[in-house]
Amino acid sequence: MAAPKVKQDMAPPGGYGPIDYKRHLPRRGLSGGPGASRGGRSGAARPLPRRRRLLIEELEARIALMPLLQAESDRRTLRMLRENLEEEAKIMKDVPGWKV
Repeated sequence: MAAPKVKQDMAPPGGYGPIDYKRHLPRRGLSGGPGASRGGRSGAARPLPRRRRLLIEELEARIALMPLLQAESDRRTLRMLRENLEEEAKIMKDVPGWKV
């Protein structure tokens, strides 16, 4: 049996082309980041007066409702205090000299 003929990989005739080894840096100048940041800030500042009016309106509504909410909280506290005193009177009714 004859040995198979081996074909070896070789360089193409005339050799390989030159290898590009230089650094390819981007051109200097502003990148997209500052431009996008500036555009975002200007876009966010545009609806600011409207948003500020809405925040002021919410704050005024909260201030107007504060007495009502405080009164409800006070009523809830007084109701709990009364229930606690009634429960204390029921628990301590057999103890002589105990005042509720």
